[in-house]
Amino acid sequence: MQRARAYVGLAVFVGLNVAVSALGGWITSTSVGTWYAALAKPAFNPPDWIFAPVWSALYLMLAIAGWRAWRRGGGAARRALTVYAVQLVLNLSWSFVFFGARLIGPALIVIAALLAAIVVNAALFWRLDRLAGALLVPYAAWVSFAAVLNAALWRLN
Repeated sequence: MQRARAYVGLAVFVGLNVAVSALGGWITSTSVGTWYAALAKPAFNPPDWIFAPVWSALYLMLAIAGWRAWRRGGGAARRALTVYAVQLVLNLSWSFVFFGARLIGPALIVIAALLAAIVVNAALFWRLDRLAGALLVPYAAWVSFAAVLNAALWRLN
């Protein structure tokens, strides 16, 4: 029974992250081939094809990290999972602001808040489960890179 509950929990976390990824991907896909393609880009802008596999791996790591923290239970886990939910909302919000509304400057504010939420989330997860905290490190690194890219796009456009 305990093992079945754990697997259902993992499925819920994977499903949540797939849903956020799918919605963000849908918002992104409406602008990538048109508006985004026409933007002036910095020399370090990666090719478009790299984003899907990187985000897929990151969302899987996020799901596993959230699941591992959830399994710990208690008040500390609830606080950490609240921050987890906030960072997922900010993650999705960035797609809406940057790609949906095409507001590069305001998206930079959202991504800065997202990065702060990720750092707090990683620290809270680390206290509960070191692997859960460590799984957020690549996410923080990628979002840091994305923030620099966002700033460069804002400056160039």
